[in-house]
Amino acid sequence: MAPDGKTPFPHAASHPDGDHLSIALELATAGMPVLPLRAGKVPFGNCRTCVKNLCGGRPNMKSAGPCRCSDVCHGWAAATTDTGVITSPEWAWTWWQAVSVAYHPGGAGLTVVDLDNAAAVAWARETLPTTRRVPTTRGEHWLYRGVMRSANAVRRGVDIKSLMSYARWLGPGEGSMADLPSAVRDLAVREEATPARGRVASSPLARATWDRTVATGCRHTDGYVRTGLERGLAMIRAHTESGAGSQAFQVARFLGGQHVQCPGPCGLDVIAGQIVAAAVSVGVPEPYARRAVANGLEAAVERAA
Repeated sequence: MAPDGKTPFPHAASHPDGDHLSIALELATAGMPVLPLRAGKVPFGNCRTCVKNLCGGRPNMKSAGPCRCSDVCHGWAAATTDTGVITSPEWAWTWWQAVSVAYHPGGAGLTVVDLDNAAAVAWARETLPTTRRVPTTRGEHWLYRGVMRSANAVRRGVDIKSLMSYARWLGPGEGSMADLPSAVRDLAVREEATPARGRVASSPLARATWDRTVATGCRHTDGYVRTGLERGLAMIRAHTESGAGSQAFQVARFLGGQHVQCPGPCGLDVIAGQIVAAAVSVGVPEPYARRAVANGLEAAVERAA
């Protein structure tokens, strides 16, 4: 079944090669937002108006903007089910150069667990509920009905593609599609337990501290931001035995949510750095801390949308 539970999951477009435009139109008709991919299996670059996000970005991106460009700009955010757009003159040249078709899983109500090697596939078969599986060059895509935050490298060889991401169309796959399980959702925020005292996870990080010079577009007072930040950092540092990574996620989500209505910039990159440093100071591995904080800030934007 397709994400809406009513229309059938597309089967006829079962091969990744061939007429990319025809495949894209079939997928769009089935309710899957699509976009072409160029050499390297990546989205086409932005047009001159949108280059380096000068247009402000599309409304459905992480940092919502006003762009209504009719070209294939902004990667996954260009994906659409509008057949008029897909066959428009602005998109025509991309189909001549396209090497494959991609779709936006989140826009189709799906989550793709991208298993990049045999070890990752073996792990999924032992750990995750069985669902529709699509073979890839090196592994498999496991498709679930439901959406969540996208996250890369949630474990070795495993990425999650859903909201704010794209996946290459490699055919309909086999098997019945299951609902998105908590086991997959947990991968985006799961913590590698805070190491015991005396174990060094990473070297101490030197971080810039937040001040008004990095937040010229913040609508809050300095005292308000600093008080909230210091309280959050203290909560993270208090988790010396376990839970610091999860706490970093929660603090990032809370603090990020305070700034979603600000015109910006608000210095969130500096705030994120301080949160990461606090988590690392109590033993959280730096890569995990960075991922948890990035996921927290992204969750704040999704909650406000």
